[in-house]
Amino acid sequence: MIVWLAAFVIFAIFEAATVQLVSIWFAAGSLAALVITLFHGPLWLQFTVFLVVSIVVLALARPLIKRHLASRFRPTNMDRVIGAVCRVTEDIDNVAPSGAVSVQGKVWTARSKSGAPIKAGSLVRAVAIDGVKLIVIPVEEKKENTKQ
Repeated sequence: MIVWLAAFVIFAIFEAATVQLVSIWFAAGSLAALVITLFHGPLWLQFTVFLVVSIVVLALARPLIKRHLASRFRPTNMDRVIGAVCRVTEDIDNVAPSGAVSVQGKVWTARSKSGAPIKAGSLVRAVAIDGVKLIVIPVEEKKENTKQ
């Protein structure tokens, strides 16, 4: 009984700490196994109930929750710059925070994803947005020119 109660508490704490729907299924399975233990069910039945309840809760709840959470995402115009090729207008140096790029007619503050400095005039690709800064990676100019 103590084992299933401890498992439930650990899974519940882990779920509360991550809020990523990672272990809630196992918490439900642990709780079901705890109930079987209270009725003096054999160990094999406890494990079977744990597995079956965990799998069933995962199979039924996860798609519903994912659909509900996905509906909250609203893309913005800023998302269009992700993946875009940019021209560095000011040397990018993460150590002495400086750097800017021009993309789609706008100038953004930029940081290198790898942390390596990037010289002005280089081509980079925007891979993420962190606040008001673009996170960029270098692009080989020869490859980029052949695409245009």
